[in-house]
Amino acid sequence: MSGQPTFAVAGGFLGAAGGTGKTGIAIAGIPFDIATTNRPGARFGPEAIRRASKMLVDGDHPTLRRDLTKGLTDAGDFAIALGDVPASLALIEQQAAQFAHLVTLGGDHSIALPLLRALRKRLGGPLGLVHFDAHVDTWPDSFGQPYGHGSCFYHAINEGLVDPRRMIQIGIRSPVQTDVLDWTLSQGVTIVSAQDVHERGIEAVAAQIRQTVGEAPSYLSFDIDALDPAFAPGTGTPEIGGLATWQAQALLRRLGGLNFAGMDMVEVAPAYDHAELTALAAATLVYEYLALRT
Repeated sequence: MSGQPTFAVAGGFLGAAGGTGKTGIAIAGIPFDIATTNRPGARFGPEAIRRASKMLVDGDHPTLRRDLTKGLTDAGDFAIALGDVPASLALIEQQAAQFAHLVTLGGDHSIALPLLRALRKRLGGPLGLVHFDAHVDTWPDSFGQPYGHGSCFYHAINEGLVDPRRMIQIGIRSPVQTDVLDWTLSQGVTIVSAQDVHERGIEAVAAQIRQTVGEAPSYLSFDIDALDPAFAPGTGTPEIGGLATWQAQALLRRLGGLNFAGMDMVEVAPAYDHAELTALAAATLVYEYLALRT
């Protein structure tokens, strides 16, 4: 046990202090949820995830036996344009560009688009994408809103931000129009349903992820509704039949060595949470990503 109880830990995610993000890994929050199509509230996600992360600071990572807080900074929350989706996305891209390696706490899933835009410009080429979600998020628009949270990867593919042949979606299980699903598959995207994970097992799916994205730079985007609502009730668009927390954790732990250039954790809506189950799951999965990068 450390000398300070976890409930008294100060600072940002995992107790991290502020920093510029010019080197190392930086955490940033994006309290933005006006692009949601069902229940709002993900604007409060960054605060809830940071608070739950304090549970993880009382020792080293249990399998790596390594302190994941060293060199970590928390840059606070990004500015947004209140009530304006396109202007907010432009602001997010501008702010994300200054960081060497950014892990973002959302916020709804629309924030992934400007984060990928910033990375694409910095790296000079399209990224691979490991996408955990209940939904494909490749709708051309979200009920008339072209930049809604269900459309981020439609734009990412069309803008050349990601290479769809190096893009894999895990946990997909929501209803989806046939033309949307067919378009997604026709681009070369690999879709692994939640049922596939349950039936095929962790080792097989982890191997498929590694084979799909390869060694070039990739991005990890994790919508918390990839988890079954039994494990993550605090989200805006829950879908039954999802991953268990242990499955998501086990998959991430098998992705060591992949060339990840950044991550987002999105769609945590604490107003619908119970006993901080969702926030703790989100914080722990970000913690596991940090373990891949240290």
